[in-house]
Amino acid sequence: MKEDNCLHAALICLGMLYYSHAITTEKLNHARPSLHGHHEKGKEGQVLHRSKRGWVWNQFFVIEEYTGPDPVLVGRLHSDIDSGDGNIKYILSGEGAGIIFVIDDKSGNIHATKTLDREERAQYTLTAQAVDRNTNRPLEPPSEFIVKVQDINDNPPEFLHENYHANVPERSNVGTSVIQVTASDADDPTYGNSAKLVYSILEGQPYFSVEAQTGIIRTALPNMDREAKEEYHVVIQAKDMGGHMGGLSGTTKVTITLTDVNDNPPKFPQSVYQMSVSEAAVPGEEVGRVKAKDPDIGENGLVAYSIIDGDGMDMFEITTDYETQEGVVKLKKVLDFETKKSYSLKVEAANVHIDPKFISNGPFKDTVTVKISVEDADEPPVFLKPSYIFEVQENAASGTVVGKVHAKDPDAANSAIRYSIDRHTDLERYFIINAEDGNIKTIKTLDREEIAWHNISVFAVEVHKQHQEAKVPVAIKVVDVNDNAPKFAAAYEAFVCENARSNQQFITISADDKDDSANGPRFIFSLPPEIIHNPNFTLRDNRDNTASVLVRREGFSRQKQDLYLLPIVISDGGLPPMSSTNTLTIRVCGCDSNGSLLSCNAEAYILNAGLSTGALIAILACIVILLVIVVLFVTLKRQKKEPLIVFEEEDVRENIITYDDEGGGEEDTEAFDIATLQNPDGVNGFIPRKDIKPEYQYMPRPGLRPAPNSVDVDDFINTRIQEADNDPTAPPYDSIQIYGYEGRGSVAGSLSSLESATTDSDLDYDYLQNWGPRFKKLADLYGSKDTFDDDS
Repeated sequence: MKEDNCLHAALICLGMLYYSHAITTEKLNHARPSLHGHHEKGKEGQVLHRSKRGWVWNQFFVIEEYTGPDPVLVGRLHSDIDSGDGNIKYILSGEGAGIIFVIDDKSGNIHATKTLDREERAQYTLTAQAVDRNTNRPLEPPSEFIVKVQDINDNPPEFLHENYHANVPERSNVGTSVIQVTASDADDPTYGNSAKLVYSILEGQPYFSVEAQTGIIRTALPNMDREAKEEYHVVIQAKDMGGHMGGLSGTTKVTITLTDVNDNPPKFPQSVYQMSVSEAAVPGEEVGRVKAKDPDIGENGLVAYSIIDGDGMDMFEITTDYETQEGVVKLKKVLDFETKKSYSLKVEAANVHIDPKFISNGPFKDTVTVKISVEDADEPPVFLKPSYIFEVQENAASGTVVGKVHAKDPDAANSAIRYSIDRHTDLERYFIINAEDGNIKTIKTLDREEIAWHNISVFAVEVHKQHQEAKVPVAIKVVDVNDNAPKFAAAYEAFVCENARSNQQFITISADDKDDSANGPRFIFSLPPEIIHNPNFTLRDNRDNTASVLVRREGFSRQKQDLYLLPIVISDGGLPPMSSTNTLTIRVCGCDSNGSLLSCNAEAYILNAGLSTGALIAILACIVILLVIVVLFVTLKRQKKEPLIVFEEEDVRENIITYDDEGGGEEDTEAFDIATLQNPDGVNGFIPRKDIKPEYQYMPRPGLRPAPNSVDVDDFINTRIQEADNDPTAPPYDSIQIYGYEGRGSVAGSLSSLESATTDSDLDYDYLQNWGPRFKKLADLYGSKDTFDDDS
């Protein structure tokens, strides 16, 4: 097949080449000029010569894809002025000149040296000129011409896509458009039929067809069913040359999928479903599943289930599982095997979405019968009531019957039942139950005021099946008995003024009763019969469970009696009534004229008798003023105590440091070493002054410092003065030095002259004569008596 196509193509190419050569030759002959002179006469008989153009612009054609052994002759240029003697030279320039197209400069023949492809380039623009071979002088004006590449059918049709995908609804009418495929041909559409395409279907018949001119694929069969076949593979061919023999072709594949429509109703695969469920199942438990098959997909295949009839409509329900498209039958109520052993249901499955176009294919639903059998289960005992409430009076004797619970075995065996109390709900063991008949009794005395309700649980267990048990709550109310007398609602303490008026109310009291309201209020307040005519106080019942205490007489005195105890009887409204006597403590207090409380103790009363209130206030004011004066005096004294010199305020026995610049560190410190002014006994060597920075270390001369225990004070002072005068590092001003140390004690004792004239001292002060001339005066004053008399 391919060899025949190649042969046909070769023959066509040879024919076109021959045709092109003939046309080219003819055109060259037409283009070949005949140059003759044209003579005209002027007005004055002058003959003018006008040169005529020897060759004109034209088009040349060359067939594409020529693969002959020799270069293809494109055409020939010839000028009329060319006499054939070789003096004219033809020059070719422009697109492809010298590379693709070459010209014989003598003959003017143009050849194509390379194979041309019209799809790459359809034409070339060239310029030809005739010049004198010797002088290169143009003999003709340059002229452009076009070389057109003549098309051959060398490109097959190509589709835009190698594979196409399309969808069409199932059961579509014949001729329904599916998809349009498009092919293109690179050949010249204006020349021949090389690019004229015709579409045809190679595969996919008889289901689909294609329009030959447009490439539109359409359905060719009616009622194509997706459920029978969903996908089709179609091969479309595009052929050029108008579809005639010898044309080139291309193909593409089209995958066509039938989309679903709701054209199938749901259908149950069987007419009856059998299911079973235990009577012990709880509501909501799944019983079984049914499924209606629908070959449609997506929303067209959605099925909803419902129960439309049957004796089990109240006991069961059905829901739809949309993931599996199943109907789930569930239990709706508790079953009883002994009551009913089987049920029947009629279940319907219907499509959710119905297509009106196919309503005639309906009905789109189906029904099925579901039979459910109830299985017997070993059930635990069942109490006749879900809960029990009993009452018992408080203070009832032990063994009093509270109530009775009853349970039965629902199974056909009807096993015997035993009862017991859950001791976690009766930790104090107030009750006991008869295991055989379920009677509950007390085993302790109950007190409503301690526990008003007892909530216990009772178990019922089958005798022969201990694992089967039931549990029921039992609430026991303790009924109140009037066994508590009323008492004061609070610990009252009353106060009455000394100047209280007669019948004046000074306190209101109330009562409280632990018994229930039926045995409590209303409360009755009264005084005991023996003091009903109490001369000091009286009682008034307000009939609202309160009472008011009033003063019966005027004029109370704390000095005579500051405390009264008033007994009050309170009775409740129970049957029989209970009463109690409560004592009210009443204090006598001092009050002002407005009745405001001032004081309630007897000591304050006695003090008040000696001094008036104004006197007490005056005494307190004087005390406060004296305290203020003392504080001010101490404060002023502290402020006036100022140091005599600047350094005394900071004399904490440390160095006084002055920094004259911002650097230098410890070597820059100038200070007095006050340690030298301390105890001389603690000085072990000479300590230089630090008020200036010495240029060199000054060492004291040996022998000048007296021993620490020397008593020659004159020598000590002279030595110090000499050291200060001879110290080269000392400043030219005096330094203030404070001697804070007074010594360990002087052999001379006190130097005070107080009482010296009246005191006969037996001390000998003659040693002052040895201290030098500075102490001579003292020696004369305090020397021996004989010496003193002689001097006087």
